Amino acid sequence: MAPQLERTLALVTNALPTPSRTSPLDRDALLERVDAALAAVLERQLDALGFLGVERAPVAAALRGFVLRGGKRIRPAFLYWGYRGAGGPGGAEADPVVRAACAVELLHVCALIHDDIMDASRVRRGRPSVHVEFSDLHRDARWRGDPDAFGEGAAILMGDLAFTWADAALASAGLSPERLVAALEVFNTLRSEMMGGQYLDLLEAQRGEVDEAAVHRVLLYKSGKYTIERPLHMGAALALGGDLDRRARLGAVYSAYGLPLGEAFQLRDDILGVFGSAEVTGKPAGDDLREGKETFLVLQTRRRTGPAGRRLLEAGLGDAKLSDDAVEAIREVIADSGALDETETRITALVRKAVAAIDDPVVAPGAAATLVELATFVTDRSA
Repeated sequence: MAPQLERTLALVTNALPTPSRTSPLDRDALLERVDAALAAVLERQLDALGFLGVERAPVAAALRGFVLRGGKRIRPAFLYWGYRGAGGPGGAEADPVVRAACAVELLHVCALIHDDIMDASRVRRGRPSVHVEFSDLHRDARWRGDPDAFGEGAAILMGDLAFTWADAALASAGLSPERLVAALEVFNTLRSEMMGGQYLDLLEAQRGEVDEAAVHRVLLYKSGKYTIERPLHMGAALALGGDLDRRARLGAVYSAYGLPLGEAFQLRDDILGVFGSAEVTGKPAGDDLREGKETFLVLQTRRRTGPAGRRLLEAGLGDAKLSDDAVEAIREVIADSGALDETETRITALVRKAVAAIDDPVVAPGAAATLVELATFVTDRSA
């Protein structure tokens, strides 16, 4: 094992460290470059909506606010470092890849906007959700009809625009035809898996008391594949085009790294959905409980708590009007049962597995080191 990888693996053996002040997401000025490319795509596509006239203003405000004023650009980062890990050059030569990376971020925007409608979430990234924003527009203007129905309909369309503009970002990135076709093939798989995973999440919340296999399936498809594994595969496709043999060898390593890391990423998100502060998550504390999310954390609590704790958990899970005091009581049940510690232990084990997998000569060394740092960064998210 390379010394740098060995040192990083030792760091995550017992606990996940706090990310350093210089985030691996900033390497190669990546955040700045992705943000600039996103702004360019957004303005170009908003210009095409000029036919809306004055009605374009709230659309532009909502989408600019959502896309440009939030998000850590995790998925573009994995795409970019997947490309670099395949031997793709950095610097200006990577500009088409940075522009292509906007596609996965815009797809994520679509998923979040639609997810907030399905979950009736009123806050996202510390500001009103898009459907709430449009409901307020309707209400303030005193239009006829139901403000909430208008808000949800408008937000669905905003998500659809982001979905459409993801294709536009990829098509206009300046890729060769061979690399565009290769990337689009992976992107289409990514989208299908993400939508299927979202359906499973919706379904399991309604069924209630699901088993571990069902929870793992949601973890895999709702988050793991579309957040990490497939962006890495897409980056490899952008670097290697039609070289299927090299893509297959590299893709296997990326999957061995991306799937456990994707699961760990979602487990951390599940913990934050119950225990995280609004300052970190951008959403009210306990929202996952109010939405009835069937997570690994909930599953472990059911298994470990006593009858009184289980009654409290089941009474609160899925209650949209769950009070802050009730959220705190369920938090205590989860922590006292050992479910929180068990989930933290699993996260650490999964990160170790991912870090060990990326230590492979098929991955360019500099990119492998950055992917190790990203593994720790995206599963801590405490800062």
